[in-house]
Amino acid sequence: MKISRNHVVTLKYQVSDRDGDIVDAGLEPIVYLHGGYGGLFDALEVALQDKSAGDAFNVTLSAEEAFGEYDPDLVSVEPRDAFPPNIQIGTEVELDAEDGESLQFRVTHIDAEQVTINGNHPLCGLDLVFAGTVVAVRPASAKEIARGEAS
Repeated sequence: MKISRNHVVTLKYQVSDRDGDIVDAGLEPIVYLHGGYGGLFDALEVALQDKSAGDAFNVTLSAEEAFGEYDPDLVSVEPRDAFPPNIQIGTEVELDAEDGESLQFRVTHIDAEQVTINGNHPLCGLDLVFAGTVVAVRPASAKEIARGEAS
């Protein structure tokens, strides 16, 4: 069965940067609903179209096609006293934006006076190479299609 819209696809994969350094070892397979439901990068979905179980893939996505370009406006230096005393580098911080949305930031630096937070995804700005194998392809159930995601 070939991958097409409204199929549930299981992928065994690994992600590396252009230098070959592994950024995601893919310890767990990806299972997603194919057809633009947002479960996978659009460019990767396009590359997987019409593949079948057992087919290998090797797809390079530009930074823009993956997690986007690095945005320096998403880095902010805040007063140290605005954070709990036990805050650590790597901690995820959720902040409310002016439009009421919630934004995720990661603490990247701490000193006595300031905390630097970064809202960029850790892999933004990187071209990524997705390599792996299509493990399984099956028709999605009506429930999966209605929800827009695989069960």
